[in-house]
Amino acid sequence: MTGTDSPPGNTEAKERSQGLARSLFRVSLPRWRGGRYSLSKLFFNFYLLAMGSFVAIAFTADFVISTAQRGITDDYARRFMRGTITLIEDELFRQPRSTWQRKIKELDEKFSYRLGIVERMTLDRTLTPKQVDKLDGGDIAIDHDGDIMYHRLGTSSQVLVVGPLTSSRNPELKDRLPLELRLRLLTWSLTGLIFGIALWFWVRPVWRDLETLRQTARDLGDGDFEARSPPARSQLFASLSDTMNSMAERIQQLLATHRELACGISHELRTPIARMRFALEMLTETDEREERQRLWAMMEDDLDELDHLIDTSLTYARFEREAPEPHLSSVHFSEWLVDEVDSVRLLGRRLNVTVDTAHLPEGLKVDLDRKAMPYALRNLLRNAFKYASKQILVSAELVDNRIMIHVDDDGIGIPAEEREHIFSAFTRLDRSRDRATGGYGLGLAIARRVLELHGGTATANAAPLGGARFTLAWKAQQ
Repeated sequence: MTGTDSPPGNTEAKERSQGLARSLFRVSLPRWRGGRYSLSKLFFNFYLLAMGSFVAIAFTADFVISTAQRGITDDYARRFMRGTITLIEDELFRQPRSTWQRKIKELDEKFSYRLGIVERMTLDRTLTPKQVDKLDGGDIAIDHDGDIMYHRLGTSSQVLVVGPLTSSRNPELKDRLPLELRLRLLTWSLTGLIFGIALWFWVRPVWRDLETLRQTARDLGDGDFEARSPPARSQLFASLSDTMNSMAERIQQLLATHRELACGISHELRTPIARMRFALEMLTETDEREERQRLWAMMEDDLDELDHLIDTSLTYARFEREAPEPHLSSVHFSEWLVDEVDSVRLLGRRLNVTVDTAHLPEGLKVDLDRKAMPYALRNLLRNAFKYASKQILVSAELVDNRIMIHVDDDGIGIPAEEREHIFSAFTRLDRSRDRATGGYGLGLAIARRVLELHGGTATANAAPLGGARFTLAWKAQQ
């Protein structure tokens, strides 16, 4: 049976495991060290990118809105200025055409914006075709670039020019432009400042999380597998921090398993190898046929033991390393259980091995991995074969959609304080050191790993027969 005795540590194996893990981590560390940024550089790069994008979007939106509203603005300006232009036009028509230039200069002095008269032909290069069509149709044409309005005087070839409306002769407009510019600058400055403050309070915890993750990665790369990343301050790195901690725990577990296997196997190999060496020495010193046959049989048993040790160790290492996904399939459970017990019944020899499926529903089907689950059941049966005196009972029941397999024996039982410890690898109870029942302390560990793959449990308790009861439990339908 299994128990409290653990083999001595193997320092060389431990150092080799840690060295391998360090080399795996150091592959990625130069990228961290070589690409290191300061907090201020990260902040300014991000600030310039975000603020530049924000300004570009704002100006684009302003341009689109201004373009869309230009037609509305033009109609408003025409209605607003139509009365003034009509009055100027009527005033000119009261005068001879030869005096229009003189008259327009007199009127020009009374307006805050400029007035003038030009020949129609001079505007072909100044106005667009649409503006020319409006002008020739008697409407007011507006030049947005110069903020100037054009209106043809009757059917003559002369055109009244009004503007620029933002002329420096208008003191109100002259003062308005710098004020508007100052307001725009103030608005953008406040926007940039507020955005910078908000960005700083967002970037700072992100940077701290990056620094923490980098330091944790460096510690792990240096061989400190106890290092863990503290909880992330920002949700951005919360999952990454949890993943790194899970990875560190997994690596630590794999290294512990590696050391455990290395130490345990090296310890277990000594006895059969020593017996084989002794048998070989005896073979060279005896000529008796019966004695030689006995020694040959001893060596064959030792070879079988070594083969079983290696196979069991590899099986345990595979479950520890890969944690494979179970390939579940539905089986007629009563038939499956009877067949599995019958496949190892011969190992019990003189023992009375019975199977009780009376408590199971008729025709019950259960989901299980047909390749992995037999490992668990057979290991429990082999364990029972070692310690049972006369009887072994295998029973099963269905409780709340959980299938339970009980393997009971009438042996010496297991102390309550040892019932959890026996599922650790390479561990045996003190009273099981005898090679006739010793084993390697891997069978129960493999059984528990198989049940964990099924989302179930493997436990030990006292049996109604007086010995030990081992129970495998998992969901019948998954």
